[in-house]
Amino acid sequence: MAIEQQEMMALLSELECRTNFTIKKVTEYMLPKLKEPFYLYVDGKQLQLVIRPAYEVFKADFAALDGVTAKEQYCHYSEMTRFPKRVQKSVNGIHYGLAFSFDNIDAVKGFINKIISINQG
Repeated sequence: MAIEQQEMMALLSELECRTNFTIKKVTEYMLPKLKEPFYLYVDGKQLQLVIRPAYEVFKADFAALDGVTAKEQYCHYSEMTRFPKRVQKSVNGIHYGLAFSFDNIDAVKGFINKIISINQG
């Protein structure tokens, strides 16, 4: 069963992730007690969490979590302003990151906990 947007936002709040803003399809969050941004990206009805491309070395670890699916392509969106830019179609480049989708709430919890553990060393 797909996770609804309100359900995902409530879970991120429960996990003490702070929200900074919502613009169009993205909501920016920060991990609890860390200054590490990530984005909730809504593409139609599909929800994705997008993290910085620097985590690419951990992509297989994230994908190995039960219920977590790593997207093959980078997620590009101009409003993900805390992420680096790369030239895709425009001359100026566009912000991008690694996108993941989730089968259930437990998968999201495991994913957030994994990012926190990576950041805490």
